Amino acid sequence: MPRLTFFNLPEQKKQTLLDAAIKEFSRVPLAEASVAKIVKGAEIPRGSFYQYFEDKEDLYFYLLNEELKEKRKKYIAMIEKHQGDIFPAFTEMLQSFLLKINEKDAHQFYRNMFLNMNYETEKMFTNIVNDNDLDQQLPDLIHLINPKNLNAKNEEEILLIVRMLTLLMTENIIQKFAKNLTNEDVIEKFTQQISLLKKGFMK
Repeated sequence: MPRLTFFNLPEQKKQTLLDAAIKEFSRVPLAEASVAKIVKGAEIPRGSFYQYFEDKEDLYFYLLNEELKEKRKKYIAMIEKHQGDIFPAFTEMLQSFLLKINEKDAHQFYRNMFLNMNYETEKMFTNIVNDNDLDQQLPDLIHLINPKNLNAKNEEEILLIVRMLTLLMTENIIQKFAKNLTNEDVIEKFTQQISLLKKGFMK
């Protein structure tokens, strides 16, 4: 997480640094990203960077965590919109995210992220609910979901279904970048997969 000195920065200076980071992480994957280019783009001394963040990974995961917060808000909004039915909620959330990653300024950033995921980045991005905050978040999440059409014995199984759908959605986004699929192709495949999950795999 960023150091307190980062949060104490004026908003404009903070955003300038984040914009420079996004530009660099869009240019190349995290492993190849350069702190030198980030500080040059932000017009700050290199020493100042390390007063704000431990390293480039710290900055990168801060950006992902901010994305995760936005993702959770959208998930809750979609669940409420579809009156607790998680399947159309996830489909619409995927559609919304596909539109976002097609935006010119965001496309290459997400392409680098999804095509170079490791265990840590995948875990962060797919955790709509954090294991560490499960006791606090689960009651708020569960009451939004309509369990009537779910073959789940308890709240933990409902949460497992949510996580499975999140992983499935993430895999489809990866395939979009890896195979240059259209948004329509991705949604069609995701819809087929959800249909199979609803029916079950065994006769």
